[in-house]
Amino acid sequence: MTVNLEVAEGVGTIRLDRPPMNALDVATQDRLKELAEEATRRADVRAVVIYGGERVFAAGADIKEMQDMDHTAMVLRARALQDSFTAVARIPKPVVAAITGYALGGGCELALCADFRIAADNAKLGQPEILLGLIPGAGGTQRLPRLVGPSKAKDLIFTGRQVKADEALAIGLVDRVVPAAEVYEQAHAWAARLAQGPAIALRAAKESVDTGLETDIDTGLAVERNWFAGLFATEDRERGMRSFVAEGPGKAKFL
Repeated sequence: MTVNLEVAEGVGTIRLDRPPMNALDVATQDRLKELAEEATRRADVRAVVIYGGERVFAAGADIKEMQDMDHTAMVLRARALQDSFTAVARIPKPVVAAITGYALGGGCELALCADFRIAADNAKLGQPEILLGLIPGAGGTQRLPRLVGPSKAKDLIFTGRQVKADEALAIGLVDRVVPAAEVYEQAHAWAARLAQGPAIALRAAKESVDTGLETDIDTGLAVERNWFAGLFATEDRERGMRSFVAEGPGKAKFL
């Protein structure tokens, strides 16, 4: 399989495994969607790590495969391509991308689908599609400007240039830069900590933030209000408040 899902201690690791560069061909895209949906369904998966291995996250689409596709073929494929990445973005649980080596084109777009990005100090990210006479087609023109702002996004998309980890951190494209050998360990630790948290409240927080970014503030506030009130019907809310009153903040156990 070109993508695998391994689960341990509440953390599901979606691992790209198509050496040498984890090129995202059609089969890999479809498998990614399948496993993102599985991670969404499974109660034993409470947080997710997206990982490409020690050497590379994903160096982009399979260009040789795409070269053989004409306009009609891509019209038929483009929606499925986006849907595979959207399935990752809509996992209703905390998702962290552990980025080693290259995260280019579709690889960068996959990282954009995570809630948090931890990059190796030797990582390089970018959207080089313009160098092929194309634009990003798996969400890059939409998710990148929402993350780093339209001006910085246009710079990366218009030029196709790669940015090193330090610049990616400076512009907000990644959230933490660590030694390459520590990327997966730190990503897993981030996910494991949140896997111990209140699952429904975390889902509510993620949906409220993501929906708010995609709509007007009044609609976003309505989503927040409905989730906030709804959480008062959950066991986790009862447990959290009871623990706070009895023991002080941060002591509640949600599993």
